Amino acid sequence: MKLPASPFTVTDWSKVEATRHPGETGHALWRTLDIGELRVRMVEYSPGYLADHWCDRGHVLYVLKGELDSELRDGRKFKLTPGMSYQVSDFGDAAHRSSTSVGATLFIVD
Repeated sequence: MKLPASPFTVTDWSKVEATRHPGETGHALWRTLDIGELRVRMVEYSPGYLADHWCDRGHVLYVLKGELDSELRDGRKFKLTPGMSYQVSDFGDAAHRSSTSVGATLFIVD
């Protein structure tokens, strides 16, 4: 990931309009800041959320609140709690999808 040229920017996430993204179950609310090809997001997953797709995109993801279950297509599973993160690249075989039984708030850069 290479950060594009941009001015110093402070973001008040409470003022960024949320967009709703349905999952297979539950939904996600995304507050998104696009900087060139870089996407920075504050994401809230509802309790009972299950992603409706396997994601092949690279991310740096940090859990702020709740619990996040990340499943890799190869069957590996990881539970992340506040203060934990994962990093996955655009390359390789780490297709993943997210779910949560209790809800989660995440900070994601991709």
